[in-house]
Amino acid sequence: MNEITFEPVIELALDEFKKRLQTAFSLAIIAMNEKASDEPIPSDQDIERNYYNKEAETYNVYKSGQRVGGIIVSINHLSNHNHLDFFFIDPEHHSKGIGFEVWRAIEEKYPETEIWQTGTPYFEKRNIHFYVNKCGFQINEFFCEHHPDPHGQQEDLSDDSDGFDDGFFNFIKIMKNKTHKAD
Repeated sequence: MNEITFEPVIELALDEFKKRLQTAFSLAIIAMNEKASDEPIPSDQDIERNYYNKEAETYNVYKSGQRVGGIIVSINHLSNHNHLDFFFIDPEHHSKGIGFEVWRAIEEKYPETEIWQTGTPYFEKRNIHFYVNKCGFQINEFFCEHHPDPHGQQEDLSDDSDGFDDGFFNFIKIMKNKTHKAD
């Protein structure tokens, strides 16, 4: 039985969740640039901002009873336009197809979703492949120095150690058999 299940992350377990998420995300930074920042990526503040968002739901993800990753999603029950804020598979479970299984379980968990949105930095080729080629997202927008994200955090552009300043893809997935309402 390879059932995917979700367990809410309580506030007392948030520090452990953040460390696991940062470990999973750091692998791409290390692969891109051996001299990555000493600061955790994403920052504790970014994770906490999403965790404490009133629409946020944060879960540890399990496959067949074994913890394999985690998610933070923002669920808008009025518009059904939802956002995948953070999604990670623990490194020891990479390249086993678990990410796609988890994504399908997320879609099943939120069947009323009309639109999913998420994003990833330009250098995350593995994530871009996953969202576009596996999960059916489309690239909606590319944020960069010449087209900044109007909703993004303003960073010091002189510090490019995390690679985010070079560009960030925004993805959108319009769910089939759902009517799309204009924003």
